[in-house]
Parts: sequence; structure tokens; C-alpha cells
Amino acid sequence: MANTSVVYARIDTNLKNNAENVLSQLGISPSSAIQMFYSQIVLNDGIPFQLKLPSSKPSSIGVMTREQIDMELSKGVDSIKSGKVFSADEVDEKLAKEFDI
Repeated sequence: MANTSVVYARIDTNLKNNAENVLSQLGISPSSAIQMFYSQIVLNDGIPFQLKLPSSKPSSIGVMTREQIDMELSKGVDSIKSGKVFSADEVDEKLAKEFDI
């Protein structure tokens, strides 16, 4: 048997459930995902993604890169596939509340 160690972490229940739902759809166990994350930390000699604060206001599509646009569109498709859909009124209300617009 491989030499393994246990990792304990406390995370938000909704975040855990949402992440495990995505992992399940990908056919990846939580343990495998953590193993992949740790492997990438070692390979990158640091966190394998950029850490930065989110912008406080929505960006104009004109200032977004193709990669950023594709990423945002993918989020929308994933949301629809998981059953998270909102009416136009709900979107307007959320935008007004979150971005004071």
C-alpha cells in the first residue's frame, strides 16, 4: 500500500457540496482532486492559479480577453446544467444589490 497521510480541512457545507457535485460529474473523487491540487502546487512551486481580489464592479466585455469571456460563458452553461436558473427580474435584483446599480 502507498505511503499516505490524512488531510483534515473545514470548509463551508454549500461549497463542499457544490464542488463534490462538479467532481462527481467529472468522475473524480474529492481525494483525487486534493491529490491533483497538491501535485500542481509542487509542480508550480506555489498556488496553481492567480490569487487576487475580485473586481467590485462588473467588467465591460470590451476590456475582457477571449479567455475571460469563454470562462464567464462556461460558468453560465455550468449553472444552467446544474439547474441554477434565474428570471430576468431576479438577475436585475441581484445586480442592483451586489453592485449598487
